[in-house]
Parts: sequence; structure tokens; C-alpha cells
Amino acid sequence: MSTSPQRLVAALDLGSTRVVAIVAEATGDAREPLARVLGVGVERSAGMRRGVVRDLEETTRAITKAMADAQRMAGVEVGTVYCGIAGEHVAGRSSHGMVSVTGDEIRTGDVARVNDMASNVSFGRDHELLHAIPQDYIIDQQPGISEPIGMTGSRLEAEVYLVTVLSSVLQNMRRAVERAGFHVGEFVLEPLAASLAVLTPDERELGCAIVELGGGSTNVSIFQGGKIRHTASLLCAGGHVTADLVHGLQVTQQDAERIKERFGAAYEPLVPEEDVIQLPSTPGQGARSAHRRVLAHIMHMRLQEVLEYALDEITRSGYHQRMPAGVILTGGGAQAAGIVELGREVFAMPVRIGVPRQGLTGLADSVESARMVVPAGLALYGARQLALGSGFGTGVRRGTQVEKYLAPVKRWLQDFF
Repeated sequence: MSTSPQRLVAALDLGSTRVVAIVAEATGDAREPLARVLGVGVERSAGMRRGVVRDLEETTRAITKAMADAQRMAGVEVGTVYCGIAGEHVAGRSSHGMVSVTGDEIRTGDVARVNDMASNVSFGRDHELLHAIPQDYIIDQQPGISEPIGMTGSRLEAEVYLVTVLSSVLQNMRRAVERAGFHVGEFVLEPLAASLAVLTPDERELGCAIVELGGGSTNVSIFQGGKIRHTASLLCAGGHVTADLVHGLQVTQQDAERIKERFGAAYEPLVPEEDVIQLPSTPGQGARSAHRRVLAHIMHMRLQEVLEYALDEITRSGYHQRMPAGVILTGGGAQAAGIVELGREVFAMPVRIGVPRQGLTGLADSVESARMVVPAGLALYGARQLALGSGFGTGVRRGTQVEKYLAPVKRWLQDFF
């Protein structure tokens, strides 16, 4: 029996403050993908901003270092990666399609045709389709059907959620990955990947929201009835918290990050009034100190604003009263002490921190952090694609016109979520 892993997947999360790479072995099946984590690489980077490459050389350097570390830890080499994407350049909208059923019962071809009709809309010359996710089907005006194949009817309609992305953003991200010596097997919407790592089937079915508190942007995605229903990206994010600390405490950005991670708190009432922290000394001021409550107050005010923006987005989507499973917080901002208490106060519903645990084995403890939800989810997504037979062996670039049309059809047939 060979001990060398055969079904390898690699995940790459290009964040505003760091690049994370995971190398894993795919196990399990399409319904329950599993990933045995073999290696993890993390490298600080300033090459990305709000999901967009702003420094190609810096981004390439960080990808090279993170992937090298992950491969060295795993003891294997990979050539293709699943790359997460999110940000204000990503847009989602619903579309409706209708076809007549050709035979006695609805077949896979009929479903593919109605989904194709629903997605046959103009995205403009500068956008392309990232995901086409079926929401609900209607057979002879009977709504609420999730799986129409095998049923009888003469007219089939579909509601499909189309996720599009700015083409230039994809091209620049692909260029950075390829310059680092790897091939992008597939770009994946980060909230979809994250949901594989942190959501239970009940949460996805009942209705919930994932709020990712990233460094450059805050991503809000809503799941209900087992599928993603809405996604949006907000500009107010963790970077604003750091900037507030730089001005409020008169420290450098690097020191502000360190103080935030070591002493920070998102909920001011949790911090004892007598707590004092030492601030970095400066030539002009010498040794300095500050009450920890000052630090907590600054973080509390800004993070409350971020969560209120997320609540506004959830309310605007129309799902505010349809999320009994509440809100799951992920990303670096979710690691701040007291963020759950603040979230419950703002959202007035159940709130928990999302940590990737389900479906992961091997070095799973190395990714048990709210910061690691997206890369862990990308590894699970890759494992799922391999189980479906559409992994790296048949992975596609999104360059040609043929691939642009075939890729969505593959996803419809896979019934993603």
C-alpha cells in the first residue's frame, strides 16, 4: 500500500494582509467532501487590496513563499490551485429562465437548458460569469422544487443566482499565480468555500449569514433553503480598526496590529477599568502607557460600525427576518475578544464565531482559526470537485469562449449546494 497521497488539492487565499496556502489530500465523496490537511503556508503581504492585485511583484512573492512552505510541510508538490475571490468587483443577481419539456419526464438536458436560458444575459464586455447557482425550479407553475429531474411536467422554469466578476481582476490574479509557477484550476467565490468549512446542513437550510471581517473588506453572504441567496462586499473593514488605533494611540501601523492582536477587545464592558498596557516608547515621549479600556473603546466603536453596515446589507436583502440560525462571524476581525457579545447586541439574533472543523483531518489543528475559514473551505471545495470527477485532471482555465459556456453547465449538473 502506497503512503504517498494521490488525490492532492491546493488552496490559495489572497488576502489584504496575508496570503494563505493549504495542500491537502482529498477524501470523502461529493455529498460529504473531506480533506486531510498535509501542509499550510502563511506569508504577510501588502500586494492585494480589497481583493484586487495592486502590486504584482509583491503578490507573486507572497504566493511563492506561502506555497513553498505548504509544499515543504506536506512533502509533495502541486501544480494547480483553487483560488478564492471576493470583493466589490464581485456582483450577484437573480435571473429567470423557462423552457418546454421535450419528453415524458424532466431530464438532465432539460435542466441544463433552463439554466442556460436563465444565465443567457449580457454581463458586459468587462465582466464574466463566475458561478451560476440554481435556486428553485417551477414545474407547470408549481414553485419550490429543488430537484426536478425525473418529475413530470410540460413547462420548466428556473431561478438562478448569477455571480459575475470583473475580468481584469481575474486576469491579474491569474497572472500573479502563474508567475509564481502555478496554474489556477478554478476561481471560487470565497463565501461559497467558507460555507463548506463552517456551516452545518441545518444552518444552511434554516437561514443564516456569514459575515467575514477581513482586513480590506467585509463580505456578507446569506444562505437559506440550502443555497446561497445573496452576497455583497462592504468597504469598512479591519484595516479601519488598525488605522483608528494608529491615530488614537499615536503608534505605527505595525505596532497597532501587534497591540490589537495581543490586548484588543471588541466589547468595551468586558475590559476591567484598572487594566493598563504599555505602549511603544518614542524618542520624544519616552515610555508610555494607556488604559486598555481606551484601546477597547476605539475597537468597539469601529467594529460596531462595521457590523451595523453588515446588518444594513442583510436588511436590504430582505432576509433579516428569515435567518433563525443567526450570524456566523469569520475572518481576522472575528478573533477579537468580545466580538460575539458585540454581534449579539448589533444583530439581535444568535451569533457565533466560525472555525473550520468539519470535514478536515490530518493537520486540522493548524487551520482551526476564524482566519483560516476561506482557505480551509477552498481545500474542501477542491476535494468535492475531485470526487465529482472535475478536479485538476479536467480543471479548466477561463480563457476561451468554449470554457466560459461549458464551466457553468458543469456546475449546474453538479448541483452545487
